[in-house]
Amino acid sequence: MRPHTLEFTSALYLGLRHESWTLRSWPQLTTGIPAALDGPPGARQVAAQLAALQGCESATLGPSTLHLFWDLFGILASERLAIYLDEGAYSIMRWGAERAAARAVRVQTFRHHDPEGLRWHLQRDVLRRLRPVVGADGFCPDCGEPAPIAAYLEATRAFGGFLVLDDTQALGILGESPRHHAPYGKSGGGSLRFANLSGPDVVLVSSLAKAFGVPVAVLSGSRATVQRFESRSETRVHCSPPSVAVIHAVQHALAVNQERGDALRLHLATLVQRFRGRLGSIGISAKGGFFPVQTLAPLNGVDAAALYGRLLRLGVRTVLRRAAGSAGAKISFAITARHAPEEIERAVDVLAAIVERGLGLPLTSGPATRTTDTAAVL
Repeated sequence: MRPHTLEFTSALYLGLRHESWTLRSWPQLTTGIPAALDGPPGARQVAAQLAALQGCESATLGPSTLHLFWDLFGILASERLAIYLDEGAYSIMRWGAERAAARAVRVQTFRHHDPEGLRWHLQRDVLRRLRPVVGADGFCPDCGEPAPIAAYLEATRAFGGFLVLDDTQALGILGESPRHHAPYGKSGGGSLRFANLSGPDVVLVSSLAKAFGVPVAVLSGSRATVQRFESRSETRVHCSPPSVAVIHAVQHALAVNQERGDALRLHLATLVQRFRGRLGSIGISAKGGFFPVQTLAPLNGVDAAALYGRLLRLGVRTVLRRAAGSAGAKISFAITARHAPEEIERAVDVLAAIVERGLGLPLTSGPATRTTDTAAVL
């Protein structure tokens, strides 16, 4: 990659890198002891800090959200319940639900961000006498909207169930008391803080690999829920726990968040606003709202894959997302706090030049071509 290429593919929204010299040293990378017996040094402390940040009673760490969802839905599969997934839920939550489905648990989807549709499903199934578990992403980067979790929670509680949120996108970005001058809110505690909600009937599963820049995950909820999870978890027995280096990186991320996280979030919000404003000035719109992932609307029939290639050749690297049905491929810009205002300006200038002059771009004709799925970074 050329040195001057502008990167808009990183989901490290706050720009945290955790260079080795910023972390406390460690005497050994791992103890070799399963987490079920004794977690790595410092794990309990950072889990407690994360629980407090998110507005939960307790929390436990896992190597990834895949490990946590695998265990969570495996544990739930032993109960008489039904799982209802928002159709926009991220793949990893779906994979966990598939494990429950393989054990004869009823799993179905409802329309994205549609609490009335959810309530209709719950009412229809009430005679089955199955406790409902509702799953959704706390924030959807595709549509740029937080989930209507207050309405989801109200509907779920009415039928004696509980809510499971994948809060990966929101953790570190959204927080309490959002205002016009601070659209993300304060402290970066995630969706529950943003919506001013809490309760023992909510479980959060979140990766810290986005805003906080650490490849580890946390399951947060009531103390009873977390204790039950840890006592029945299979991956805590059979899989390696997070390394000591990762625990130290979480400690560093939380320290940075406390010291200057709100300033980083404000800077990020300003960059997103600048990007959207510049797009509007050249007649282009994007989905994403105030969130740092901005997905371009279709551009006058221009083939998205060709546009992606042209942007890359001109020094702007974006995310080309796989075609979905008739919607075609999409191009997303992932903005981070490490971007400078002039980089935002340059990226939009390049995009404007391509669109205005054509520069040899083919028009879309027939079904969208199959593209490499790089959306996993989002």
